Amino acid sequence: MSMSMFGLKVEEGKEGQNGQPSVGPVYRNPIAKNGFPPTDPDLSTAWQLFRAAVEKYPGNKMLGWRDFKDGKWGPYLWKTYKEAYVEILQTGSALRAHGIEPGARIGIYGSNCPQWIVAMQACSAHSLICVPLYDTLGPGAVDFIIEHAEIDIVFVQDKKVKELLNSECTHAKRLKLLVCFTSLQQEEKDKAVSMGIKPYSWNEFLNMGKENPLEPSPPQPLNICTIMYTSGTSGEPKGVILTHENMTASVTGVDHFMEEFEDKMTPDDVYISFLPLAHILDRMIEEFFFHRGASVGYYHGNINEIQEDLMELKPTFLAGVPRVYEKIHEGVLKALGELNPFRRSMFHILYNYKLKWMKLGYKQKYASPLADLLAFRKVKNRLGGRIRLIVSGGAPLGTEVEEFLRVTSCGFVLQGYGLTETCGLATIGHPDEMSMLGTVGPPFVFTEVRLEEVPEMGYDPLGDPSRGEICVRGRTAFTGYYKNPELTREVIKDGWFHTGDIGEMLPNGVVKIIDRKKNVIKLSQGEYVAMEYLEKVYGIAPIIEDIWVYGDSFKSMLVAVVVPHEGNAKKWADQNGHKGSIPELCSLQELNQYIFLELKTAAERNKLRGFEYIKGVILEPQPFEFNQDLVTATMKKRRERLLKHYKVEIDNLYQRLNAVPKR
Repeated sequence: MSMSMFGLKVEEGKEGQNGQPSVGPVYRNPIAKNGFPPTDPDLSTAWQLFRAAVEKYPGNKMLGWRDFKDGKWGPYLWKTYKEAYVEILQTGSALRAHGIEPGARIGIYGSNCPQWIVAMQACSAHSLICVPLYDTLGPGAVDFIIEHAEIDIVFVQDKKVKELLNSECTHAKRLKLLVCFTSLQQEEKDKAVSMGIKPYSWNEFLNMGKENPLEPSPPQPLNICTIMYTSGTSGEPKGVILTHENMTASVTGVDHFMEEFEDKMTPDDVYISFLPLAHILDRMIEEFFFHRGASVGYYHGNINEIQEDLMELKPTFLAGVPRVYEKIHEGVLKALGELNPFRRSMFHILYNYKLKWMKLGYKQKYASPLADLLAFRKVKNRLGGRIRLIVSGGAPLGTEVEEFLRVTSCGFVLQGYGLTETCGLATIGHPDEMSMLGTVGPPFVFTEVRLEEVPEMGYDPLGDPSRGEICVRGRTAFTGYYKNPELTREVIKDGWFHTGDIGEMLPNGVVKIIDRKKNVIKLSQGEYVAMEYLEKVYGIAPIIEDIWVYGDSFKSMLVAVVVPHEGNAKKWADQNGHKGSIPELCSLQELNQYIFLELKTAAERNKLRGFEYIKGVILEPQPFEFNQDLVTATMKKRRERLLKHYKVEIDNLYQRLNAVPKR
């Protein structure tokens, strides 16, 4: 049987000359074998995409939300495409009535909700540049972005107003307008006015637009659509410039991709939106859903109660980062543990039976309807009962969890791969294709992918297996970082964007993510963590001589190996009535707990984000440099070797941490 090819080689690889790295072959999606599909000139900007959807689906439900009434969250309420369009025109007119000219940067700050989208589409209608603000980039990020992008107007959620008017947000005083998604408290209005900012409630602003109607000033394909800030390795966030052409290639590329499959998307599909709209994944999914006249329902704002929203909305499509799916998996395993042994073993028998047929090439819905009925319907019902497609992005999904979802969710499960810099998808998996388990699929329709050698890590794209840094070019690739030509030159070389991710190209043209180029890792909730930076912050604590911080993409917590400072550890022992050598002190639970609390204090003092806190500690009596293998001559940590050296302790520590309630 010949192997199915999912990614096609369109150009051979080249050996590196004169100290240049080798590069692997260039791969494309089979749809783009002879070049990228032509673009539709009538769908070449985000505004054209949306306008076309409003004309085609005016009465369809577009935006859904829940109101809090009588102490509980009510049913989903909906705005149609036509209703949203009217609000968008009014919002755009109100912006222009305040003298805002095309090209101005408009901030949007708050949780996902219909108003977020209205503000975003109003930007597109008038050639304004939408700049999402969000605070998981760390304290000060919102302040930095307001100044860096020169933002004059912010649309803001009521909960976020005080962050914006806070004295630490020093650049807020450059703002001219503040438009709240709902309404402002009197003292917030007064504070804004005292800072020279004109405050508006949502309805006041819409009325302003109603009274001063203005025709849209639609953008051109190469105009900037959005500047999305993303966390850098160190220091300031980077502003990724995405044009209207990037956006529309990303959206229409999915149309081309989906024509290949018998299962079609329809306007009756419903997406539950809870991943931040300030990130590319959720933003592009919503743009695609709007393009197809489908519905987007927003979660009510508390991720721990997402189950309620799923039951109420009954979505057909779910997108999440691995942490979301790990929680679902844990939940089902816990429920299984509570069943009687007979039913539990029935579940496992049916699981293996269905998996066997899926591995033989049967589509998941035909693999075992009986198993679906007897066992897996309950898993499906936990997600609202109507899920047809589950997508995971943001970080690699563990193969065990992916297989579990493929067998039990009764829907398609795919992984895609992309970055803000690739405007969403760079590669995409195929539904019902078991050979893609654990991979991120072949190149996306409008993307070319090749691997580049990383000699310092031993990755060679011309070797077997073919491995190297994933490089991408095509219609969805960004043009550069806003006001940062140096950084742009560092990552875009010869027209190829260097992602910093290490991939393996499988013989069938499918990509598997295996590593990260720098010592920046992504935790399973999709957040980046810079290890060296954290080691610097934690290393300041007097009790610490040296520290190695560890985490990986399949875990949601960081742990550390700490070498205690000899003098200070002895001082601690004297004060607390302990005696002994350093190795003896290192075996004390009390010293471990003391160091754990010192790390926590350092984290608080440096305003670290929750996922940057160390959740567990291993004590090492001997400095790392005593073991020549663990550090370089210049005292840089050799992370791979440290991991090998401490692997057993680390695995045990994670097992304990997962078994106990979070401390």
